[in-house]
Amino acid sequence: MSEPILQARGLVKDYWMGAARLRVLHGVGLDVGRGEFLCILGPSGSGKSTLLHLMGLLDRPTEGQVLFEGEDAFARPKRWRDRLRNEAIGFVFQFYHLMPDLSVLENTLLPAMIRTPLVRWPLVRGRERRRAEEVLGDLGLRDRKGHLPTELSGGERQRAAIARALVHRPRVLFADEPTGNLDTATGGEIMRVLARLNRKGLTVVMVTHDERLARQAHRLLHLVDGRLLQRP
Repeated sequence: MSEPILQARGLVKDYWMGAARLRVLHGVGLDVGRGEFLCILGPSGSGKSTLLHLMGLLDRPTEGQVLFEGEDAFARPKRWRDRLRNEAIGFVFQFYHLMPDLSVLENTLLPAMIRTPLVRWPLVRGRERRRAEEVLGDLGLRDRKGHLPTELSGGERQRAAIARALVHRPRVLFADEPTGNLDTATGGEIMRVLARLNRKGLTVVMVTHDERLARQAHRLLHLVDGRLLQRP
């Protein structure tokens, strides 16, 4: 493995239902190498999405550490983590989460609009638009940039979601069941997109329940009942 870009150390995550505690993750630890395509495979309810959300700094662990390029993320202020997510991390989810009333181009521009102060947006809008159009072109969506999400196929919607995740040039892309809402052929198309991005140097961490897809990654880990299993 190359030098780790991301490390999880003893991650525990509890949820409370009244007085009852539900432990979803039991001391999970792993390293993600820079430029790696890592897949975490597990059945529904195994804790895959919870682990992804912790490593992507969307949620806070009950116990344990997440180190990004050696920095203990949860020892730093929330503002630091928010900035890191905005600058270095991208997310792709199963259900796209595209804004239905915005065009593909506008959806792709959303991260830039959110992180840019309103008074500065007119100054950077042209540059950000060119970057968004470049990413959409790389993903084969140049001719669809003016369409609404409802006018796209499932594969096009997921590619639009990937474009939105890439527009700020992240160093790590997290993909949570990115093919789970697609048919087999379209799911294969999305996997080829992720593999191509990884070959260009992007670190990809994907969770899925589909072993056939998972084995296309560089490395495969199994998560069962909130624990990583040491098996091939």
